[in-house]
Amino acid sequence: MTDHDSIYHRLFSHPEMVAELLRDFLDAAILAELDLSGMKRLNTKFTAMTGHRRRGDMVWEIPTRSGNSLFVLLILEFQSEVDEWMALRLDVYSGLLYQQLVDERKLKAVDGLPPVLPIVLYNGETRWQASTSLRDLIRLPSDSPLWQYQPEMRYYTIDEGQYPEEDLRGCHSLVAIFIRLQHPVSPESILAASRAAVQWFAEHPEGPPVKRLFRELLTTGLARLKEPSFTQPVPEGLEEVVPMLARYVEKWERDIRREGHKKGERDGEAHLLTRLLQRRFGTVPDWVSKKVADADQSLLEEWGLRVLDAESLEEVFRE
Repeated sequence: MTDHDSIYHRLFSHPEMVAELLRDFLDAAILAELDLSGMKRLNTKFTAMTGHRRRGDMVWEIPTRSGNSLFVLLILEFQSEVDEWMALRLDVYSGLLYQQLVDERKLKAVDGLPPVLPIVLYNGETRWQASTSLRDLIRLPSDSPLWQYQPEMRYYTIDEGQYPEEDLRGCHSLVAIFIRLQHPVSPESILAASRAAVQWFAEHPEGPPVKRLFRELLTTGLARLKEPSFTQPVPEGLEEVVPMLARYVEKWERDIRREGHKKGERDGEAHLLTRLLQRRFGTVPDWVSKKVADADQSLLEEWGLRVLDAESLEEVFRE
């Protein structure tokens, strides 16, 4: 896994973080059935179809209010494209998980199988559109007598990018702050989320040991945002990284304002030149409009001076 994926894996290796994820994003009716205070990680052995163990996936055993256990199969998806076969993959993983429970806990048929809740945590930029039901992937007419013999599987999706920033701000949890950092709408939103992270750790000194992961995440964000000339070394502490990020965001805003001012001047020059050309030569052909649209301000100014003496459009725009 990449460093980015490793941050996810390490973050959700802590039961407190998985509990926050479920509290914030799981259906309330399902959440009411669970006792998150007693959850524990299950060591799983199933592998992907390639034969390689999927390090990003994990299983958590959670006691239910009825006294039994629910096994949450948490799949961490870091791909940019939606996996249309996710329901099939989860059907396979659930079967392997059940087989492991039968073998290790010596379950008998009379014991039955514990419930499983597959959850896909997806961080891609496009929204998750894949079917969440295995039966949707099976091509049978709705009235077919074969349906009673077909496997059934549904999974729960947490698509990070679908939650508006204002909703995430209202969660006041570290997981929500983490998702805000993963899907910023602007450099300012990264700064706001980073400050919220510092405040959270200050208010929860006994919280899970994931502070350094947030520092790594902000370092990655700085690397994405900063220009090549920005070579200041990144501090070791999260509290020191945030002021650095603030300074960069201020610089970024100044640059944007400066570029906006330049663009305004350039657009004004282009508008003036077009008006002069229309006044001198009549209708402006498409090839002239394209040249004006593509030119920088200095070239527009030079063409504007030529309009005064030129006898034709071609003379204005000669190389």
